[in-house]
Amino acid sequence: MKAFLLKSKFEVIALQGIPAPVAGVETATAPLPLVIEMEHAARGTNLDVTVPAERVVDAAKILDDAKFMIEAITGVDWLADRQLEVVYDFTHAASGERVTVRTRISRDQPKLPTISHIYGGANWHERETHDFFGIIFTGHPQLIPLLLPEDARFHPLRKDFTA
Repeated sequence: MKAFLLKSKFEVIALQGIPAPVAGVETATAPLPLVIEMEHAARGTNLDVTVPAERVVDAAKILDDAKFMIEAITGVDWLADRQLEVVYDFTHAASGERVTVRTRISRDQPKLPTISHIYGGANWHERETHDFFGIIFTGHPQLIPLLLPEDARFHPLRKDFTA
């Protein structure tokens, strides 16, 4: 129930900016579901939220205030769309509810603000996502390689990566 009570807060920040397309949408002009409520059993999350990149910090603050913890941050390469998607998974320890927050950024300018000042545990997740996808988390206190060699100039989970 806690995740569903957050829906209106997410709708406010999701509408402040033009959201990027989501998977399954054929054109960038198609209407987007910005905040989707669902049964946990259907997709493993209770609320799926799409926000503009500049609103990721606001989304993290909403979840932190509601006592959700960060579970994971990862990337998705939408090569054909020339975009990268960053997916944040949050869990409420007491209720077990999950919220997924998504945003898309350009492959050419893969930058968005860090949430590591809100969730300390995001530090390593953002570093790993930077290693594998080349996403720059602006304001990150130590965006250095976590798993790849320090001299690595490649991002192995991008679809155009060749070994």
